[in-house]
Amino acid sequence: MNHDLTPDGAAADGAAADGSRRSFVKQAGGLLGLALAPPITGFADRLAGPAKTLEGPTDLTLRINGAARTLRAEPRVTLLDALREYMDLTGTKKGCDHGQCGACTVLVDGRRVNSCLTLAVMAQGKEITTIEGLAKGDDLHPMQEAFLKHDGFQCGYCTPGQIMSAVACVKEGHATSDAQCREWMSGNLCRCGAYPNIVAAVREVAGKA
Repeated sequence: MNHDLTPDGAAADGAAADGSRRSFVKQAGGLLGLALAPPITGFADRLAGPAKTLEGPTDLTLRINGAARTLRAEPRVTLLDALREYMDLTGTKKGCDHGQCGACTVLVDGRRVNSCLTLAVMAQGKEITTIEGLAKGDDLHPMQEAFLKHDGFQCGYCTPGQIMSAVACVKEGHATSDAQCREWMSGNLCRCGAYPNIVAAVREVAGKA
């Protein structure tokens, strides 16, 4: 009796399938090896060593409130410290120094940034606006006038950052409602709790924009 229950054709098909599987495994292994191999591009650059880094004090030129200012500082100096300690522009306040309170907000190329988290060297070639640069002589900026009108402050420590952020908020079109204003100003904290008055000031300026 023939105990081989597999037809000859099926055996041949099985052998072919087994060969195909072996071929697939070999090809997959080769592709995996290529994927794990170190890239050739840039290898010579890595052998040449790391790129040159700035060390020690260096000359920086920052354009602040429309004027070029030069200082000599280490690359690790933040924009906040450069403004306060090197240029005596103390209107920008140091609150948390961790980018959480917004007291240090300034405008860089029209966009609000936390200057405590921005290196001064990164701001070279950009237009920096601080609270000192908003007024035109004795004429206050409309946002400054609105904060005075609506009592948008108490102790005043957070006010420079609030005003700078508010100016950008209106320009961005994010002050079309009280809720939207509160959302887009939420990065600026007021420990005195003058939020309703701040919103009123921002909304008034937004309505005139």
